[in-house]
Amino acid sequence: MSATRPRPPTITDIARHAGVSTATVSYVLNDTPGARIPEATRRRVSEAAEEMGYVPHASARSLRTGRSDLVVYAMPAVTLGPLAARFLAGLADELRDRGFTLVLHGDGASRGVKAARRWARLRPAAVITEGHRLTRAAKDLMRRSGTVLVASGGKADPDLPTLVLDHRGMGTVAGRHLTEQGCRDVVAVVPAEPALKEMGEARAEGVAEAVTGSGAALRRAEMRETPEDASRIVQEWLRDGLPDGVFGYNDEHAGLLLSALIDAGVDVPGRLRLVGGDDLPLCGMLRPRLTSVALRAECAPAEAAERLVSLIAGADGAEQDLNLWTPELRIRESSSSSSSQSQSQSSRSPRPS
Repeated sequence: MSATRPRPPTITDIARHAGVSTATVSYVLNDTPGARIPEATRRRVSEAAEEMGYVPHASARSLRTGRSDLVVYAMPAVTLGPLAARFLAGLADELRDRGFTLVLHGDGASRGVKAARRWARLRPAAVITEGHRLTRAAKDLMRRSGTVLVASGGKADPDLPTLVLDHRGMGTVAGRHLTEQGCRDVVAVVPAEPALKEMGEARAEGVAEAVTGSGAALRRAEMRETPEDASRIVQEWLRDGLPDGVFGYNDEHAGLLLSALIDAGVDVPGRLRLVGGDDLPLCGMLRPRLTSVALRAECAPAEAAERLVSLIAGADGAEQDLNLWTPELRIRESSSSSSSQSQSQSSRSPRPS
């Protein structure tokens, strides 16, 4: 047995139901400035629309105004972490209060003009996307379409307002801590997965910045997020020379390394000090507990939403960059053997230029 899907009501249906013209319905539903519609007629049209379940069509609105009320967040190829997910949820709430709808757009692998054309088809008011996905031609296409374009990434885009995620600063904080703890042979772990490569390289650059001038040597290790690869790396260290300090890129990679080090009989932190990144609840579950670089919120979702709305409105001064989070260190047993090792301490990184 097949069911017939009901047809959504149109302004013609509302006009017939309310006994007015379609033009009158259009004026009332769009709250057209200057339209002289009696209050009783406005009420009759509004009640008819509500009774029939009428919802304005987003495509029709975009044809009329040149854009929709959508703010598109182009999903990255990597899975969003809890911090980013919470920020986006807050941003969605704040934008909704300001008359806009945040939508997540898939296809994280596309870039350049191909990606820009897919975003532009939605006639969005604004698009937020990773800066590395944008070419000059893509920026020009979005500009011609009348869409506000906002980049996100580890450093500011010279052409666009940017939501800055200070990955380099995370590495700087971790590297500084390791050298201050006396480490002289430091390894920066870089994820082998292509989607994580850019963030990993930025964090490794931060470690290099901190190590420079300290007298410590710096190595790097590419690692997949698997127990087998963590074990492989530890065995290579035991064969070629065990470092005394490691920044594991993030807490998942560092946690896998910690397990492999313990299995190999390496004393952490006595022989090797280990730091993760992102400060997930995992850090407190591991033994020894994992030191990690946390991200303290620098920009509330309300501030980001207000800036986006100002950009859409073309307000002066709205194109300044926003630093979303500041890296701070949470010291635990994996990198410090002092009596205060289980306490949470913080250390700020330099602000990105």
